[in-house]
Amino acid sequence: MSKIIYFIKEAVSSSRHNLGTTVGGIITIFLSLLMVGLAIIFSAMISSVTSSFEEEVNISAYVADEATDDQINEFNEYLDSQKNPEGNISSYQFLTKEQALEKFSNSMSKSSEIVDQLDGNPLPRTYIIEMYDTQKVEQTANNILENEAFLKICDSKDKPTESVSYGQDTVKRLFTTINIIRYACIFVIILLIFISLVFLNNTIRLAILARRKEISIMRLVGASNGFIRGPFIMEGALQALVAAILAIIVLAILSATVIPGISNMVSFMNMTVEPGVYTMTYLILVVAGIIVGALGSIIAMRRYLKV
Repeated sequence: MSKIIYFIKEAVSSSRHNLGTTVGGIITIFLSLLMVGLAIIFSAMISSVTSSFEEEVNISAYVADEATDDQINEFNEYLDSQKNPEGNISSYQFLTKEQALEKFSNSMSKSSEIVDQLDGNPLPRTYIIEMYDTQKVEQTANNILENEAFLKICDSKDKPTESVSYGQDTVKRLFTTINIIRYACIFVIILLIFISLVFLNNTIRLAILARRKEISIMRLVGASNGFIRGPFIMEGALQALVAAILAIIVLAILSATVIPGISNMVSFMNMTVEPGVYTMTYLILVVAGIIVGALGSIIAMRRYLKV
């Protein structure tokens, strides 16, 4: 316990004597951790948007008017056999021509003139198929197209692919964009942590150079390597902890002001961030800050302090 108190005192003393570099190091780590926190929250917002879009992804399978009840029941049996995570079908609904027209009319409520121009009811009977994993929508659609029972009832016998719709191009672009954003967030987080390590490395290096005479004397009197390293590790950890606290304060302010405003501006998208996400982010910043601070000090000492 006495060693820890000594390390803290030495770390505070060193920070005071090298106030300029200490403040510079704290600001650098603070900005990096702030960006990391924003990246995590932004990723959570993207996940919320993704979830809301994924809930809207389903497969529409169109049935020919001449399909018999027996043929339809045969396809129902296939769908029932696939109602499990392996088959990736969670539920399905069969719409009559009248129900399909009603659903179309509801979706086009803002453009009712389009519905009024329809000649009778051109819409086919339709299956609306929900999935466990919407990322596998293409695979699930292909399985349906390969099913013989469906090929008997599809409304486009010459080209069955036209009888199955899930917004193919839109879904592909959506999932591709989402994955790119996720990977970009991960890359930014790693890059910012690396930048923090580099700047903290320089800060600790300057502290080592400023105390090189004192370190030489400690070596001569037989101080252990751990005893010499301790104050520098503590200094790096304390700087990072202060930076993490500052980052948390700024994030808390942003979460109460700016982020809700952004969500209101794009209210047509679900960008809600659960309170637990903020708590987890704050915890990550504190832990990551301490680890980065200690690790940066260790790296600096291994390079510049031959103990």
